[in-house]
Amino acid sequence: MTEATTTAPGDAACAELNGILKAGQVSQDAPVLKTYAVDQAPVMDYHQPLAVVWAESVADVQAVVTICAAHAIPVVTRGAGTGVSGGAHATAGCVVLSLERMNCILDLNAVDETAVVEPGVINAALNDAAAPHGLMYAPDPASFRWSTIGGNVATNAGGLRCAKYGVTRDSILALDVVLADGSLIHTGHQTFKGVAGYDLTGLFVGSEGTLGVVVGVTVRLKYLPREVQTIAAFYPTFRMAAAGVLAVGRARVQPAIMELLDGGSLAQLDEVHGSDLTSRGGSLLLIQTDGFGAMAEADVVRSVLAAGGASITTAENAEAEQLVELRRNSRGVEVDDEYRVGEDVAVPRSRLVDYVEALEMIAADTGVSLKVVAHAGDGNLHPTFWVDREGTGVDPEALVRLQTALDDSIRIALEMGGTITGEHGVGQFKLKWLGLEQSEPVRALQHRIKDLFDPLGILNPGKAI
Repeated sequence: MTEATTTAPGDAACAELNGILKAGQVSQDAPVLKTYAVDQAPVMDYHQPLAVVWAESVADVQAVVTICAAHAIPVVTRGAGTGVSGGAHATAGCVVLSLERMNCILDLNAVDETAVVEPGVINAALNDAAAPHGLMYAPDPASFRWSTIGGNVATNAGGLRCAKYGVTRDSILALDVVLADGSLIHTGHQTFKGVAGYDLTGLFVGSEGTLGVVVGVTVRLKYLPREVQTIAAFYPTFRMAAAGVLAVGRARVQPAIMELLDGGSLAQLDEVHGSDLTSRGGSLLLIQTDGFGAMAEADVVRSVLAAGGASITTAENAEAEQLVELRRNSRGVEVDDEYRVGEDVAVPRSRLVDYVEALEMIAADTGVSLKVVAHAGDGNLHPTFWVDREGTGVDPEALVRLQTALDDSIRIALEMGGTITGEHGVGQFKLKWLGLEQSEPVRALQHRIKDLFDPLGILNPGKAI
């Protein structure tokens, strides 16, 4: 009598995926698994996926989710992998579902000022397509040249233009979503206004792939500004520059961009790009106005900032615009002799100066290094704390001080009425702080919503909530 053999669920699922998808759409090669196991966030709990699958159509996504649901295999959906909170980190026994090949702009309606795109469309590619029509897709995260619209939706990404145009959610009209059972739904509307039923579109935006897999996005486009004015204002101190942000607000001018860089950020830009920013001040406030009133608004901004002690660059507007491009690269990369962690907190703008002062005190008290860049127009700051390496490792005591600085920066932001994440999402990295911001009844309600949409718990488990 022959003894019956059984196949592990993961092996069975992979066999089925290979059976229904084309050659080259499924990989279990070790180098590929390693590459797709993580995004750009610190790795808290490393797991290698069972397989990486590249979907090329909505039907592919439905098939992958249906097979994984049948075998209770987790699905971690991924775009370009530019996230910095671990939202796309692989979880134990999962299949990583990449949507990067679903990169078609399906429709661009210049009259209705809308576009319909697949989730793998690069942010910059959509803007390139919209520009000849005098339109733009307003959200512009610093990674806009390589991040995908689907990834932006997953995290409700922000960016430099948030001050005027809002975050990703403010530009999303409708979504096509594959649910945890493989079924497909359409949420939202093609019109700018629409309030029928619950706002499921808003619920999916920022849900980090835990409620469904977004396979189509209808976006609202905005008018491409006819005129842009960029102002570079250098200040002796970071706190003075933060005060300049509030002064512009009191003048009731609405810039499109308000970006704040401290001395540490300027020094890093000088080192990497050969600029001379640190010789011009201890902090930089970059402001961009746009539209037909750009010049008039810029004149008001220059006057307000000069009255607050700023040195306004007398160079051409083009140089100030180059500084905006440098700002997009100001977070930097980890180098061999440092261990660094970037943060993503937001506070009410009225507390911006207080929070900047608190960050400087935290760094001094814990003995860690600090640099800060900020989307100052909406109070979203990206402080980076780091400690020096010693040889090939990091002194354990230094890591304790680094963690203390991070914890204190979160605690104080919350005490000031802020949030633990302004635009990067919770992912894995910020779960440890989520309970400090959200009460237990609120978190319990979110888990009930998760259970409704994903009763088997297979969609990006261990993330976001």
